Amino acid sequence: MIELINVTKTFQNTCAVHDVSAVIQEGMIFGLVGSNGAGKSTLLRLISGILKPESGTVIIDDIPVFEQPKAKRKLCFLSDASTFLPNATAESMCRYYALNYQNFDRTYFNKLTEKFDIPQNQKLQTFSKGRKKQITLLLGLCAGTKYLFCDETFDGLDPVMRQTFKSLFASELMKRDFTPIISSHNLRELEDICDTVGLLHKGKLLFTKDLDSMKCNINKIQCVIPDHAKEAELLSQLSILQYEKSGSLLTITVRGSRDEILKRTMEKEPIFAEILPLSLEEIFISETEVAGYDFKDFLQ
Repeated sequence: MIELINVTKTFQNTCAVHDVSAVIQEGMIFGLVGSNGAGKSTLLRLISGILKPESGTVIIDDIPVFEQPKAKRKLCFLSDASTFLPNATAESMCRYYALNYQNFDRTYFNKLTEKFDIPQNQKLQTFSKGRKKQITLLLGLCAGTKYLFCDETFDGLDPVMRQTFKSLFASELMKRDFTPIISSHNLRELEDICDTVGLLHKGKLLFTKDLDSMKCNINKIQCVIPDHAKEAELLSQLSILQYEKSGSLLTITVRGSRDEILKRTMEKEPIFAEILPLSLEEIFISETEVAGYDFKDFLQ
C-alpha cells in the first residue's frame, strides 16, 4: 500500500504539489489524471523517492520511501521521456536492468521483444519515439517490482500498441503482486484499464474515486414525458448533476442508482425512457462541476 500524507513540493516560487494526501491500495491499476503542468510528473517522482517533499511524507508498505533502499527495491519508475544508456541496445538495457532489479525476468523480456519484433542489437537511439516507448514499458514490466510508476505511459504509442500494453498490464496483475500507477492527461487512455482514478489540478489532488462505484452512482437517462407537471416533479425528485432539454427530449445526468432513477422516471408515464452509458470523461465533468470547477480547465 502507498500512503501520501500532506505531501508538498515547491520549485523556487512555484508549488508543484500542494498538501496531497491519498491511499493507493495494492493489486489495482491507479490512474493519475490531470492537464499538462498539473503536477503529475512531480507527484510520481515524490512517490518514487526521487524527490524529497518540503513537507509531508510518502510511505510504501510502511516504509518512508525517500533515501530508503528497502522501499525503493519495491518500485520501478518510468519517466515520460524514454531514457537509455549511451549507444544502448535492447540487449544491453536488459543486462543493465537485470543488475539493478533482482527480479528482472530476462527470459520474459527476450520473449516479448521477439513478439514485438524488436531487434536485440540495434542502437535504441535509431528507434522511433513509439518504438522507444515500447522498449521502456517492456523493461518496466519485466523488472518484476511490486510497484510500477508510469509517466504518460501510452504517449507515442499507436492505438493497437496501447491496447496491447493494456492487456500486458492486466496479465501482470493476474500473475503476481503488482500495482501500477499510470499518469495521463487523456482520460480516454485510462477508461478501460484503471480501477481507481485521481484527479490532479494545479498541484492539488481534488479526489480519488473507484471507477465502478462512480459508474454505479452516476447515471444518464433520456426520456420524453408529455405531462409537463410530471416532468417538473421528476426533476425535483432527482439529484441532478447535468440537465439538457432538446424539444421534448430530456437528457439528465443524475446521482443515484440505476434502478431507483428508472423507477422514478417510469412513475411519470414517459413515452420513452432509456438509461445511457456514461464515459469516464462525462463522469469527471459531473464530479468537477459539482465541486465548483470548470472541467475545461483540467484536460486538453
